[in-house]
Amino acid sequence: MSFRAVLLSLFVVSAASAALQAQSLSAEVKTEAGLVSGTGDAIRSFKGIPFAAPPVAPLRWQPPQPAAPWAGRLDATRFGPDCIQPDEYPELRGNGKNEDCLTINVWTPAKSSTEGLPVMVWVYGGGYTYGSGSHPSYDGEALAKRGVVLVTFNYRLGLLGFMAHPELTAASSNKASGNYALMDIQAALQWVQRNIGAFGGNPGNVTVFGQSAGAFMISTLMSAPTSKGLFQKAILQSGGVMRPMASLQEAEKYGSAAGESLANLRAMPPDALVARLKELEKGPRHLTGARALSPIVDGHLIREDDRTSIATGRFLAIPMIVGTILNEGGGFARNSRVKTSAELQAFVAQTFAGSADKAWTLYNAEDDSKVPAQLAAVFGDTQYNFGSRELLRYGARNNVPAYRFLFTRSRNNASAAPIHGAELQYVFDNLSASHRGRVPPSDATDAEVARQMADAWVRFAKTGNPNGGSLPNWPVHGAAAEAYMDFGAVIAAKSGNRTDQLDFVRDFYKLPSQ
Repeated sequence: MSFRAVLLSLFVVSAASAALQAQSLSAEVKTEAGLVSGTGDAIRSFKGIPFAAPPVAPLRWQPPQPAAPWAGRLDATRFGPDCIQPDEYPELRGNGKNEDCLTINVWTPAKSSTEGLPVMVWVYGGGYTYGSGSHPSYDGEALAKRGVVLVTFNYRLGLLGFMAHPELTAASSNKASGNYALMDIQAALQWVQRNIGAFGGNPGNVTVFGQSAGAFMISTLMSAPTSKGLFQKAILQSGGVMRPMASLQEAEKYGSAAGESLANLRAMPPDALVARLKELEKGPRHLTGARALSPIVDGHLIREDDRTSIATGRFLAIPMIVGTILNEGGGFARNSRVKTSAELQAFVAQTFAGSADKAWTLYNAEDDSKVPAQLAAVFGDTQYNFGSRELLRYGARNNVPAYRFLFTRSRNNASAAPIHGAELQYVFDNLSASHRGRVPPSDATDAEVARQMADAWVRFAKTGNPNGGSLPNWPVHGAAAEAYMDFGAVIAAKSGNRTDQLDFVRDFYKLPSQ
């Protein structure tokens, strides 16, 4: 046999060996803590994997600790319990709720642990008080079919996830408390760095994406030095960026109102803490004030608010998709007690104290019929639209590839404009999932919008650029044009913004123009 033939023969054997190795990823995967057994064929799913120790007993209101190794094989075919929360979502009640809830879920199309596929990690929203990585809307199979490893997980909620307290601060070696949910998110991302390779994922190509509270926590972590290297791209859907953040001292006062004695709080069962939170949250919401039950500036994990870190450049300069929903405040307006023009004027004056006259010129209602739309605009601009624009402008100023979207599709051609959260099932291409106890109707246009959004999100995760396929060209958000992709009945690139209103909110917060 010639030397060339020998080389060819060795190449064939080597290729055959590689092919055998490429099939090595099965329904059983070895993680750092032990074997996990999942389910599925083309897409394999692994659910309910502990990524941290149960945050119970002495670990309640403590940073997450490593999960203990297990012997044998962990059954990872079912979700773990959801974290303690109110009964907001009927579709979550089948999983049960437990304080021991820090688990992670993985969907992978990989056949080999060497494939190095892009990774997408989802951070759910829910006003810091409810939600779960197990929600049917967030099922990862449709995105995984597009060639990514998809990850969801749980983080602690309500008082268990966010409460700061003077006694907790005093006992901490860092002299800080609160932000436990943020630490849970970091722990999940650290687990991804250590373990996702076993599922065929690339820990060096991680896109973190989230909505509402989840998006805000992502943006907050983008200002934390300890987040460096945990993710390389971010997608923020309706993120509450650049709103006032409570200081540790302000949050401690809230925690003291929950209970002066930490010993008594530790003795309370989880359901009692949910009831206590409900008592604390009674009354109207102050839209432009700091919220104590949310990420806070604790002086340790979060050293400054995101407005300061963004303005000074102490913020991760990574590719981003940032966007909002056409009528972000529609749900708020529908549930508000503000019904008349006079009541709206009083609400606007309270929201923009010291600038009431200017605010009323921008958000006035000539008669009571205009109140819902203007009330929704106040909510949407202060909570989501203003901060999203400023973050995109930060990207343009720092040559960060940033893409803006506006979701305008009314599902099944409904007459009402889409409200906060309306895009979620489109992003995951899960229009048939149950949400709040029902499956909303959809049509062929909805299916096309869902396909295009899911495709774009995955392309961005793979390359940092959402363009491709049959999507119209999606320009980078520039300093002048402020372009965006309109995901509506007709998908098209557009430009513009609510300039007068958003400039006013920026000036009200006394932020420098960008």
